[in-house]
Amino acid sequence: MADNSYSKTTVSETKKGIDWKRIARFVLTSRIIDDKEENELFPQKKVSYQFSARGHELGQVLLGSRLTHRHDGVSAYYRSRPILLTLGLSVEEAFAASMAKSGGYSDGRDIGVVCNRPGTGGEATVLPMAGDVGSQYTPAVGWAQGISYHQKELQEQEFEKAIATVLGGDGSVAANGFWSAITIATTQHLPVLFYIEDNQFGLSVPSEYQTPGGNIAKNLYSFKNLRIFDGDGTEPEEANELIKESVEYVRSGRGPVLLHLTMPRLGGHSSTDNQAYKSDDLLEQERQNDPLLKLKSFLIPDIISQQEWNDLQNEVKKEIDEAVEAALRRPDPDPSTTKKYLFSETKPDGTEDVQLMGGLAPQNHQFPESSYKVESEKNRINIVEAIRRTLEYELETNAKLLVFGEDVGEKGGVHAATMGLQKQFGERRVFDTSLSEEGIIGRAVGLACAGFMPVAEIQFRKYADPATEQLKNCGTIRWRTNNRFAAPIVVRIPGGFAKFGDPWHSESFESFFTHAVGWQVAMPSNAEDAVGLLRTAMRSNNPTIFFEHRNLLDAKYARRPYPGDHYAVPFGKLSKLQTGDELTVVTWGAMCERCEEAVRQRGISADILDLRTLTPWDKQGVLESLRKTNRCLVVHEDTQTAGFGAEICTVLADEGFSLLDAPVERLTMPDIPVPYNLSLMKSVMPGVEQIGAKMESIIRF
Repeated sequence: MADNSYSKTTVSETKKGIDWKRIARFVLTSRIIDDKEENELFPQKKVSYQFSARGHELGQVLLGSRLTHRHDGVSAYYRSRPILLTLGLSVEEAFAASMAKSGGYSDGRDIGVVCNRPGTGGEATVLPMAGDVGSQYTPAVGWAQGISYHQKELQEQEFEKAIATVLGGDGSVAANGFWSAITIATTQHLPVLFYIEDNQFGLSVPSEYQTPGGNIAKNLYSFKNLRIFDGDGTEPEEANELIKESVEYVRSGRGPVLLHLTMPRLGGHSSTDNQAYKSDDLLEQERQNDPLLKLKSFLIPDIISQQEWNDLQNEVKKEIDEAVEAALRRPDPDPSTTKKYLFSETKPDGTEDVQLMGGLAPQNHQFPESSYKVESEKNRINIVEAIRRTLEYELETNAKLLVFGEDVGEKGGVHAATMGLQKQFGERRVFDTSLSEEGIIGRAVGLACAGFMPVAEIQFRKYADPATEQLKNCGTIRWRTNNRFAAPIVVRIPGGFAKFGDPWHSESFESFFTHAVGWQVAMPSNAEDAVGLLRTAMRSNNPTIFFEHRNLLDAKYARRPYPGDHYAVPFGKLSKLQTGDELTVVTWGAMCERCEEAVRQRGISADILDLRTLTPWDKQGVLESLRKTNRCLVVHEDTQTAGFGAEICTVLADEGFSLLDAPVERLTMPDIPVPYNLSLMKSVMPGVEQIGAKMESIIRF
């Protein structure tokens, strides 16, 4: 549904019900901050990055003035400081962030305009921004889904009329995240306002390259379940009316809105951009279209006098000068804390140093009792059933745990691990998603920020590639925000070879996730460990990759009795599959079975160590074994170059060199994709014969 018409109302009607002097104050504040940074602080090298919002201020301030619900969520980008100021960011904090001084919303860890603001004081929450264009969209729909769940599933009326708002430029509408978020919001009827600021340029590229004709609103008129508003973001009357209608429409529960406003970008994309790609005529046209000038003309003399405007401007300038001096007096961040908050931390008194927002920890959620003690049933089950039963128990005992992904609902997952869960717990708790991994993970991040425990499924390891941006950003949220936010989620990913292989469904590539900062990585080799590790992941205050090896899902080797509803395996604690004194074998996943079989066939006395988790990994447990055997082989199916085995070998050579009687060696896949032909796959995948031969070679050294 589209609304491209704007009817001029009388001045008295337009000016009624809004504090225009407050609007003017924030617009002036944003403008003078940008002028100060561009003309003084950046040339003086007191600010390293400067992303001006000049020309964008009016619409953002008007929008921010209407985001007054305590559960409103805002997902924004690097040109969004005006809305932050409107929502409560102090001028001193704004400057301190740009100067990379202590305090602020990142303690000097992130670019000054990449903001966040926990809504712990009853105001709207600004979700942790990211520097990549378009990554802000799908977390916003996750927040919106959280609002809907609070209302409809948890019956919490305080969330009624709360909305999610996401800001983006015209360049961002070409990004994957935008289209994924639009699809989710419209198919799920979520309370989301898409606020698109169109300054006609994505850095130097005209908006016609981002969407046909250069106006995303016109191209989305036929999009079902999406209300469209389109207008001029430089005209105070028009912008105010369109923003008012847009916010009220979403708050009324009628569905998502896309509001497209045009405005000039009155500066370069960043401080280093001289805008040489713009003609002199265009630059002059943009200056004439300055929303600050139009706001001034709109207010004087009907609302404030020229003298009042001058006084306000001088007052703001004075405040900004004082804030600059206060920010400059702040110390630099303490370098001794730089590594802090990669993961959840513990205070000196032993209590958890809980983030302000995100996940269950800030709510002091109490989980059922957990234990490392096995309470086995009689019958053995496969890994698929182990996962299903663990999900079932956690769904029963945690109303804020949500399970979702492609085909996880009625079908029960392509590997059947969620079979029957939707019928048991309903479509709001176990649900299918659109075919967008970016959307699955971004939505999970937004839900986590909103206080949920999302358990997302990616059908195969290779399919996680489109979600790389969201996965990497999720892992660094705690560190980037200096523990103001965290996004504990679980991502279940089947992968690895099966009865046969191929490049698309059989990739393991777990080393990627061990390189992804801030992620825990678990890789169970049997049903018992699958239960214990998955339960720990779903109760963790950190994000976790839970890797389910395809060849083990129904393998006889991996079957174990169900270890009980309280069984939980601590991360970073290996499992000793066999004990011996000739050799230490370090492995994980499907290679565990092959290593055990190689030892059995050749009569080798070896410690076979299943790491179970790669981040963290049990370094001390491996070194302890090495002190006994003095020899080590690392076996994994991931490719060799920069595989996780290289990390283990390096650590052992560094910290265990004096213990070694032979070089630490690796046996891995070569640096090629997994072949489809079975004989080809067997020729390159570490097999029992190859593993046994390598073991004997190391022992003979």
